Amino acid sequence: MHQHLLQRVAAGEAAAVEECIDRYGGLIWSLARKLVGVHADAEDAVQEVFIDLWKSADRFDPNVASEPTFVAMIARRRLIDSKRRRLRRPDQGQSMPLDDVDVPSSEQDRDAAEMAEEASKAAAAIRELRPEQQEILSLSVYEGWSHQRIADHLQVPLGTVKTHVRRGLIRVRELIQGGAPVFVDPQVNP
Repeated sequence: MHQHLLQRVAAGEAAAVEECIDRYGGLIWSLARKLVGVHADAEDAVQEVFIDLWKSADRFDPNVASEPTFVAMIARRRLIDSKRRRLRRPDQGQSMPLDDVDVPSSEQDRDAAEMAEEASKAAAAIRELRPEQQEILSLSVYEGWSHQRIADHLQVPLGTVKTHVRRGLIRVRELIQGGAPVFVDPQVNP
């Protein structure tokens, strides 16, 4: 049986931690830049996200959500908590430890509903892609395969895989946003 990366992290596999940083660093940095803004604060927030992700890895259930969705949900919650803490700091002159911040269950339900809606939109958008893009994106996003592994498995050039992933993600973003042109940050490796 295929073991997901977060399941390997939860099992204490050292190599999985590095692989987790490589695989999800771009996603978490992208979210941090949007939600936190200030580079130094974003660096701290990204570290907090990875620590929380490793602590939460045992809660990952592939039957409930894909691994990237789970990572994005953990990152979003931690980044919002971090931003709230920093916003309170100047007014109160103190900060609240992240572990003391509880998200009310209604907010958790709203976050879960938003994540489910976003995942549903993304899945519908992926179904609109050409079959070869669907297959490659599914292997990359849902299965967490590296570009090289996909190229080897499908027996296509690595550049072809990268092109399909990039163009497929751009098209998914366009479809989700109603067909509007999308800016793709060249610093984020899709």
